Order: sequence, then C-alpha cells, then structure tokens
Amino acid sequence: MIGSMITGDADGPWSGRPQPASRYRSGLPLPVLLVLAKAPVAGRAKTRLCPPATPVQAARIAAAALLDTLDAVCAVASALPVVAWTGELAAAESRGELVRSLRGVERIEQRGESLGERIVAAHADVADLFPGAPVLQIGMDTPQLRPADLSGALAPLLTPTGPDAVLGPAQDGGWWALGLRDPRAAKAIEQVPTSRSDTGAATLRALRAAGLTVTLLGTRRDVDTAADALAVAAAGAGHHFTAEVAATFSTEAAGTMTTEVAGTFTTGVAGTMTTEVAATFAAEAAGRAVGMAR
Repeated sequence: MIGSMITGDADGPWSGRPQPASRYRSGLPLPVLLVLAKAPVAGRAKTRLCPPATPVQAARIAAAALLDTLDAVCAVASALPVVAWTGELAAAESRGELVRSLRGVERIEQRGESLGERIVAAHADVADLFPGAPVLQIGMDTPQLRPADLSGALAPLLTPTGPDAVLGPAQDGGWWALGLRDPRAAKAIEQVPTSRSDTGAATLRALRAAGLTVTLLGTRRDVDTAADALAVAAAGAGHHFTAEVAATFSTEAAGTMTTEVAGTFTTGVAGTMTTEVAATFAAEAAGRAVGMAR
C-alpha cells in the first residue's frame, strides 16, 4: 500500500503537531524524512536485548525508540514525515501511543525480501508520492536524534551546490542515516550486505561507484544491545526511550551493563572493526564532503 494515512482516536489529525502548510517551499518540494519502522511485537523486535530484557520489555523499548523518533521527525516543520512500515500494528506494544503518534503521517508498506530491497522500494515509493523531493532515511534505532539533528542532516541536500547524498556512520560500522537528492539513486546500495561491521564502508563505496558525491554526517550509536540502550539513554535520548530503559533495567542489571558499555569503547572491541571501516570513517566522520566527481 502506498500513500495511506494511519488514523486513530486522538483529537485532530496531527495530535497537536504542526502540519506542513504545503508540500512546496519557494516553489521547491519539501524534503521527506523517511522512517523505516517495524511493529514492536514481543519476540520479533529488539531481540538482541534479550537477555537481560524479556521479549515484552525489548518490544516496549523498541516502541519507545520509535515514539521518540516520530516526535523528532514530526517536529521538523520544514519536512514531510513518511513511515515505511512492516508488521502488525494491532499486536504491537504501546499500540495506543503509536496510533496517536502515527496519525496524519504518510505510510507506505515495505516491499521486498532483503533489507536492501526494502530500502530501495521505500525510496522509490517516496519518489512517486513526492516528485523531486530529496529524502533523508533513518530507522528506529536512534532515539537520541533531535529535530535540529535531522534538519542539519538534510541541509546539504537542500543546497544547490551540495552533494548528491549524505551518509551517517554508526559506531558499529553500519550507518544511521542515508540522504539522497534523488531517492531513486538508492538502487546503488540494493546489494550491499547489511548488519555487518563493514556495511557503512560498503555503502559509501557503492554510492561513490554510482557516481554520487557524498557528505558524511557525524557518527552516532544505534541501539542493538542492552549496553547500547543504557549508553544511549544515559547520553540523552528522548523521554519515552529513557523512561522505558530505566523501567526495564534494575540497578543491579544496570551496574553489570555499565561495565559492558565501557568495554565497547576499549581497543579490543574497536579492533573488531575492519581496517577499511576505520580508514573510511576516521578521517571523514567530521562531516567533510567526499566522493567521486561526476
């Protein structure tokens, strides 16, 4: 399904959020903030949090992360929010809150088997719905993002002399954001292996090989494990996520995880990243423009 709205029972279509007055600004299409989201169903969401979290607790943390992400995305008045959705909302944890948060947000169904195929399809669907609009895609694993972070990530794509793409490296070697001036250019990364320590570097190579110029955004930590959840919450994530993490992990469990959090930054763990990943991101993570000239 393309271009449907998720509705619910709260007052008003945008639940108090400012709705963009138009799909255009100064004659140009507004950019799209695209969220790839999965229904936070127990046993199917954030399973790497288990243990110490239970499947229900893990799904509630996933729901909280999504709620904070939607809050940030919908607070960017100069962009259009779109959610590429998969899974059964009726079976999700925090369903009521999610229905209210999703109200008025354009929804497209994810299509494809692999994650790469789903990313490409989501960008293509956005291109059909909003011709000419640049797109910034994020997931639901970075609840620490603020509206200013998203606006800043979009900014290079809105500059006439800016890059063709932006890519936000993740600390684990993946990426947390992909922005494209032409969303159909996502086809370049369809075959890039995901969930690997070299996914970010491989994505950057694929974008460059397609002739795109790329600006790297700042590096972020995304939430995969309990250690990630505690670290991101401690560093200042959104209120839904911070409260859910605090409710899930006891003082004793948090103490155990603190050691793991510290361990993730040791030389030993950093050494698990490939030399190519380190070489690719270390010099460029400050956000300098890089890439292959057309």
